[in-house]
Amino acid sequence: MSSSVERRSNPTAWAAFWFALAGLVLMPIPLFIGLILGGALSVIAAVLAVIALLKGLARSGKGIAPVVFAAIFIALTWGGISVGGGTIW
Repeated sequence: MSSSVERRSNPTAWAAFWFALAGLVLMPIPLFIGLILGGALSVIAAVLAVIALLKGLARSGKGIAPVVFAAIFIALTWGGISVGGGTIW
């Protein structure tokens, strides 16, 4: 057994996951509050997801699962915003 522990998680991927989830949850708030909060968090999550994906691919695919879920949450948030989420009362 090796004394060094191999790190399997990808913290950037988890940050993208949580930012995307928060954006999805906040997006339906009306009067442009959801648009600003949910939209901003989803953009931050998208940037983090790209960085996490590149890190995960460099480590032969380890830690990519949260990035996939983050991408789904980001797509749902942007889809919701495109049909009026966060703006309509």
